[in-house]
Amino acid sequence: MPKEVSHLPQKASPVLVKQANMFADLPSKLIEDFQQEFQLNEWYKGDYINSDILMKRFFVVIDGQLEIKKSNPETGREATLDMLYAGDCFDLMVLFDDQPHDVIISPLTTVTLLSVKLATMRHWLWTYPEFNQQFMPYLAKKMREKEQQASDLILHDVPTRLSRIILEHINKIKFYTGTKEAEHQYHLVNGLNDETLARMTGSVRQVINKQLQLWKKEDIIDKKRNQLIIKDLEALEKAAYDTQTIPNAPLQN
Repeated sequence: MPKEVSHLPQKASPVLVKQANMFADLPSKLIEDFQQEFQLNEWYKGDYINSDILMKRFFVVIDGQLEIKKSNPETGREATLDMLYAGDCFDLMVLFDDQPHDVIISPLTTVTLLSVKLATMRHWLWTYPEFNQQFMPYLAKKMREKEQQASDLILHDVPTRLSRIILEHINKIKFYTGTKEAEHQYHLVNGLNDETLARMTGSVRQVINKQLQLWKKEDIIDKKRNQLIIKDLEALEKAAYDTQTIPNAPLQN
């Protein structure tokens, strides 16, 4: 049985609101006013989140990692629509068209979120030009990401798509204990297992695993459970961007 969603009982503080990029540079008085409308939520890995909630509230991720995906009920195959981290917000589609969005909301870690009523979020966008100026660049950024995702899927093979996805989601290892000179060479991608990477890449787990094992053999990465340690960042960047697009060429799935 899926676990019930848990909500923290307190309201959000101005400090938490400022952690979201789109609110960070707003005047203090406006942040204090906005803060009164926010609810602080906490979701856990494995929680079932009914997508109907997106018709009621707009969410901003403060901490943690969240996957938005869709599933084909006939085949069971899933595809990742978006991967959300601290500072990201959702659901933009429902915010603008006020129509149901049939998606699977999957917390990959414990996720802390701010949420506000959809009507309130729309009112802020219509009423406060300074907030609109913060929000529109974020919207443009997400649109560019979706354009890049679609073009990569059509124009590039799996190794290129996979290497680009890893680079996009890379995090510096905070607990690195090696030599200072080598610190920049080691990077970490957390929480993305083969199945998740396959959904994000538009491929299947077996193909992703084969490519990761090849990179491991070439000493580009080290693979441990849900962690990828990038040992040769330059080689991964070459795989991601040293490519030529060949029209009508057959692509690996």
